[in-house]
Amino acid sequence: MQATDDLKLVIQAAERAGEIALRRFGRAPRVWDKGQGQGPVSEVDLEIDAALRDMLLGARPDHGWLSEETPDSPDRLGRSRIFIVDPLDGTRAYLDGQDGFAHPVCLVEDGRPIAAAIHLPRLGQTYSAALGQGAFCNAAPIHVAMPADVPRVLAARSQLEAGFWPGGAPMAERFFRPALAWRMALVADGSFDAMLTFKPAWHWDIAAGALIVAEAGGCVSDETGAALRFNTATPRAPGVIAASPALHADLLARKLG
Repeated sequence: MQATDDLKLVIQAAERAGEIALRRFGRAPRVWDKGQGQGPVSEVDLEIDAALRDMLLGARPDHGWLSEETPDSPDRLGRSRIFIVDPLDGTRAYLDGQDGFAHPVCLVEDGRPIAAAIHLPRLGQTYSAALGQGAFCNAAPIHVAMPADVPRVLAARSQLEAGFWPGGAPMAERFFRPALAWRMALVADGSFDAMLTFKPAWHWDIAAGALIVAEAGGCVSDETGAALRFNTATPRAPGVIAASPALHADLLARKLG
């Protein structure tokens, strides 16, 4: 079955990325600054990128490719199916010896995610989903949390300040995790009630998480409430809000005023 094969492939790719990351973990890899506020990139990012590209396009040579660490090509825009990956989401955390880095891998068809995996090798967790088949962590079903009186929200401190919320800032308990893909996975499994960012979000950070949250019963949109579409000419979304349906509606109403 094609869907099953697709899901197996993205899970295997995400876990392969984790194997490489763990082998190099704590060994002070070479690091460069990308410039223009994009942060660091290490030789581990690049090694994983090459391995995933060989693995995924070797299995699906007619698919497109979008990765944080590969120069973008307009060729992908003509492909119905495309892999969207971040070889190492949370490079700073990885370089600092923290556990909160992740490997998100997503297969997108006609702008819509259809198979996704997020692997956190130091935590021993693999989140996954295929369109219409539910969401899982280590093969166990997961679901977004039930509504809470005071929601637990993953966000940067500034983004719960009143100036971001024309309709009134939400009463929430704020938390933070370094990797954007991990934050989305933690909403999908009910560990937190919502995640949000009002900064432009690259598709490779959010594509896998968007499917996993949706298949776990949640809602995901950009900060205007528009559905996320992937493999666009500019691969960035204007912010992201992910939560249970009721909380998502409340946050969006507050954001839009």
